[in-house]
Amino acid sequence: MKKYLFPLVLLSANAAWAVSPSEMLQSYEASSGKASAQRGEQFFTGKHGKDWSCASCHTATPNKTTEHIVTGKSIEPLAPAANAKRFTDLAKSEKWFKRNCKDVLSRECSAQEKADVIAWLLTIK
Repeated sequence: MKKYLFPLVLLSANAAWAVSPSEMLQSYEASSGKASAQRGEQFFTGKHGKDWSCASCHTATPNKTTEHIVTGKSIEPLAPAANAKRFTDLAKSEKWFKRNCKDVLSRECSAQEKADVIAWLLTIK
């Protein structure tokens, strides 16, 4: 087993197990190193690949309901302070990280990128 996957494997062993955003952040940090909220904000708001950013759909301050830029589908607030369900289900979080990172970056996000984004989202009130 690869060292950097170990913490996530432990959490995903029981995908229904509820975690907190802080616990999820710690898991990513165990794989990648210390998270940076500043890097997370830059990553989230910065344009990537297809000239999209995470903020294209979630807005630069994702603490309110928004809508998907293409589909128009409603998106609940991403910041945990505005939506207590965010980052409490590892499987669901991984599903959306995978899907959205592929849309924005044309690749999956690294554990460091996920840690940085969650660290920043935890600062939003």
